Amino acid sequence: MAPLESGRYDRQIKLSQIGALGQDKLARARVLVAGAGGLGSLSSLYLAAAGVGHLIIADHDHVEISNLNRQIVHSEASLGKPKVASASQGLGQLNSTISIRPAQVKIEPGSIDALLEDVDLVVDGCDNYPTRQVINRACLTHGLPWIFGGVRGFDGMITSFVPGSVCFECIFQDPTILKPGTLKPGISTPDNGILGATAGMIASIQAMEAVKLLLNIGTPLTNRLVRISGLDMRITTTALTPNPDCRGCSPIKQKKRRQG
Repeated sequence: MAPLESGRYDRQIKLSQIGALGQDKLARARVLVAGAGGLGSLSSLYLAAAGVGHLIIADHDHVEISNLNRQIVHSEASLGKPKVASASQGLGQLNSTISIRPAQVKIEPGSIDALLEDVDLVVDGCDNYPTRQVINRACLTHGLPWIFGGVRGFDGMITSFVPGSVCFECIFQDPTILKPGTLKPGISTPDNGILGATAGMIASIQAMEAVKLLLNIGTPLTNRLVRISGLDMRITTTALTPNPDCRGCSPIKQKKRRQG
């Protein structure tokens, strides 16, 4: 590790769970940040700051003035620019020693496999169910973990989906066919307000989860959903159980059983 890099990461190398070996492992890691909005904007900054060596930033949108209350990797100078170009510039200014690949593409079945090539995990920065469903099924197919985050208003939720555990579609059903009492993924839309710090709160935990999973340290949020109510700062944790009839992971589990 070069002296400049060693000094940059000195405070986290001092952590016994990371150390120099862990820092080297982070430098070799490849992470896809799916979306450069409120969540991806901040999680990518923390991943870059932590020295995750290869970041792929995927988004097809452009920076608008209404983004700037929460999407802090962008600035007024970025207005009108592709979000991936703006994010890559901001991340590069924070840490010029890492590789940042912008991918101005819509995440869908036809594009997701190329984005996941040689990736170690995915951090969710999406704002709709269909895109998360695409990520979920692709990660199930490729055996990759991904870190879900949802935000709306003052509230947020987060969990980590790891191969072999509960999956996104086990607990979140398509909102167009929701049954009464079904969990809804927190989604901020133009019709719903959101405080920037809400996205920051969840994105920070996503970055923490990413480092834990990359280094295999601590206890990740596998099979647990954390919900945070910002107004009264109430934090609740819900145990998650697989859905045997899940449309996402059940077919893949059945296929693996037949192959085994």
